[in-house]
Amino acid sequence: MAQTQKTKNPNLSIVIPVYNGSKTIEDLVKRLLAIEIPGGKEIVLVNDGSQDNSAEICQSIVANTNEEITFLDLTRNFGEHNAVLTGMRQTLGHWVITMDDDFQNAPEDVPELFNFAEKNDLDVAYTHFPNKQHTIFRNLGSRFANFTANLLLNKPKGLYLSSFRCIRRIIVDNISSYTGPYPYIDGLIFQITDRVGSLEVRHQQRSHGRSNYTFSQLIKLWLNIFLNFSTLPLRVSLWFGIFLALLSIIGIAYVFMDYYYLGRIAPGWASLMSVLLAFAGIQFIFVGILGEYLGRLYLTSSNQPQSIVRSLTNSRTVKGTKSSSNRK
Repeated sequence: MAQTQKTKNPNLSIVIPVYNGSKTIEDLVKRLLAIEIPGGKEIVLVNDGSQDNSAEICQSIVANTNEEITFLDLTRNFGEHNAVLTGMRQTLGHWVITMDDDFQNAPEDVPELFNFAEKNDLDVAYTHFPNKQHTIFRNLGSRFANFTANLLLNKPKGLYLSSFRCIRRIIVDNISSYTGPYPYIDGLIFQITDRVGSLEVRHQQRSHGRSNYTFSQLIKLWLNIFLNFSTLPLRVSLWFGIFLALLSIIGIAYVFMDYYYLGRIAPGWASLMSVLLAFAGIQFIFVGILGEYLGRLYLTSSNQPQSIVRSLTNSRTVKGTKSSSNRK
């Protein structure tokens, strides 16, 4: 019978969420397999509902390699953070590196990032770039997301939150236990540790296509940061409500004084109605924020799945199956 179980866990696992990456993923894996990591490495590919033939290419990669590669095929597109967490749960490495499938992060920088995290005894090592090769829209979105994280998360100011990061096993195990439908990996990290660092690496042009992040996806990311990892929006609405209540008391006092002491009826009903409509709109905004919190709480309590794995393929089991069939 073929031996299909590892005798030793690798030192590094590399998790790659794949979305419409059919033109890049095969070359990316080849270059990752060519790098040397002391203690060995494994690669985990997660197909996040790609609309092209990424799944077939990933299956082919697994079937035609002697290296440690695991492929997870999700039933639909659940989002980058959901896919990465799903992949993390299949890793065995003492360290886990996450990276995108678009070649904007060079595979040859993986050993440098791994060594930086290990030598500096960090829990998480992020990367930052001297020159980012994103579009203007994507750069603005990233800056706003980092500004939001600075405001709401326990994050060191000036630390850039990149998806190309190296995470210690104990942190991976803790954040992987999160099962809510709206994960934000960096928010989970900063709930656990503040032993983080940053390494400067190069940022390359996309080799094919455009960024998969649309405006609506960036909005969803900001909402995840705002609503899943902070109650600040509720606090802001409370204090703003108190401010408006005090302002209305002052206004009412002014109207009464104007009437009883000066004998005038306050004019300006058109402007008053405009102000009332503005305040009504603000109230609806805050009710919407509260409703978003309640909706997310409902979806979490009703066990909405973070992701669903259609199939899992591992190079060890594939080779084991082939070996068994050859002996028949």
